[in-house]
Amino acid sequence: MRRTGKRSASGDVGSKRSEPQRTSLYSEITDRIIADLERGCVPWVQPWGRAKASLGLPRNAITGRGYSGINILILWGAVIEHGYPGQGWLTFRQALSLGGNVRKGEHGTTIVHADRFIPKNEKERARQEDDEPHAVPFLKRFTVFNVAQCEGLPEHFYANAEPLPESQIVPRAEALVRATGADIRIGGDRAFYMPSADFVQLPPQPAFFEQINYYRTCFHELGHWTGHPTRLARDFSGSFGTKAYAREELVAEMTAAFTCCWLGIEPTVRHADYIASWLEVLREDNRAIFRAASLASKAADSLLAFNSNLEGEAQTEIAA
Repeated sequence: MRRTGKRSASGDVGSKRSEPQRTSLYSEITDRIIADLERGCVPWVQPWGRAKASLGLPRNAITGRGYSGINILILWGAVIEHGYPGQGWLTFRQALSLGGNVRKGEHGTTIVHADRFIPKNEKERARQEDDEPHAVPFLKRFTVFNVAQCEGLPEHFYANAEPLPESQIVPRAEALVRATGADIRIGGDRAFYMPSADFVQLPPQPAFFEQINYYRTCFHELGHWTGHPTRLARDFSGSFGTKAYAREELVAEMTAAFTCCWLGIEPTVRHADYIASWLEVLREDNRAIFRAASLASKAADSLLAFNSNLEGEAQTEIAA
């Protein structure tokens, strides 16, 4: 929660191609997420599915690089739907390069890459007017397969890390919180971020029913904290109940989910009552979830970058 001055609230396998009708792909993905939210399934809350896949962010199984933005939600959604046991993904050709293959009859998952191009007439206009040409955004589709859909890969590709016990997760989470250097004030019975004074307020840990909920809440507020003008400079202009406020809450929720999953903490929705406002934003703008997920990836990466002692490295492969 962010506190304001007015009110506070606790295709072809392995191929890539351009998307000729850009709006259709934005709408296709947005409609899918809206449908999930309408039936109470939040795409960033259960990213391990019925088979209890290992927690973490989806990654390319060969390079180890993590996917980012909307692609995290897309791939988590596929894990939930199909019950894949892991977060590793490959293209068709990558599976072949390892001496394996995608099993016959398996269907890939479409992810996207945001790019830009300059139309010919815009190049000509810019040349005649001695101006900078304006690029037009578009999406490319890529097809990937979960490691569980492949056979014949080296054995270690099928191994999934065991979940860390809470006794190991908590020190890692605490180390990351300290490493940010954020002004975190403990006390009271509400959690919020105050942009004007740049501090996070949290209830004391004993006030939480489970210790791990303290960190889920903390990373939500630190998600807001990343948006300060001296950091990622997001829009904090919206008061409670506005679409701008809902958009920022959406970013903070996903930032917390991405950060928690990287640490091995099961994400939850801290503000389930905000789902209606998120739906309103997504129904009005079919690119809103793309922007929010992209901003959340940047925010989570900025948090994870504070502690170089944590295992791995926050990287991105496809920015959405």
